[in-house]
Amino acid sequence: MEEALKPKLREVLRDGRFLKVLLHLKKANVDYGKSIMLNTKIPIQEVIDILEQLEKIGLIERVHGATLKNTEAKFKLSSEVHKHHTYYRLTRDGDHLLRNLTQQDMIDAYIELVKNDELSRDILRLAEELNADHALTYSKLTHKKLEEVTPKLEELEKMGLLEEAGSKIIKFGERKSKPKKETRTHHKYYGLTRIGELVVREMKRKGIIPK
Repeated sequence: MEEALKPKLREVLRDGRFLKVLLHLKKANVDYGKSIMLNTKIPIQEVIDILEQLEKIGLIERVHGATLKNTEAKFKLSSEVHKHHTYYRLTRDGDHLLRNLTQQDMIDAYIELVKNDELSRDILRLAEELNADHALTYSKLTHKKLEEVTPKLEELEKMGLLEEAGSKIIKFGERKSKPKKETRTHHKYYGLTRIGELVVREMKRKGIIPK
């Protein structure tokens, strides 16, 4: 990936919804807020905010003109559509970012985002060791207040490095800090996503976190 795009990628990866909207625009070519909401399942006000942020970053732009052909707006059914909405499309940078984006680019960008954040590094390391656990456990093991740990867990989840454990019952082999064979989840349990696992593995390889 071009060096000039790497800071833009880091901005995108701060919020997993940004990439979801960009990928939708790549498929749609041109689209507007409500349609993006329906296709991405992101609430409309959040979509509007995301579009504004992506426009500021320079990855999308507004489409000017009174009408659009369905060859431009691929999610439109009629052959020509009068514009009653604000339509967006990828800029050259947005298109290049998605076209050249690799898994390694994402791993490297995530590492740049978290490598100087001690609490983020500690939580990611613990998430790999614990597999899945709730905020109170992370708080105890990092020796940080719950009020500090919970927002950081939510931030890492928003980035796409952590996810909520999907099962209502977490078995002993999945939650390694719990001595019981299984425990019902009365809390939100956080574990690494697939990309989170790869990021932790790479940080260990580079010595950013201990093996």
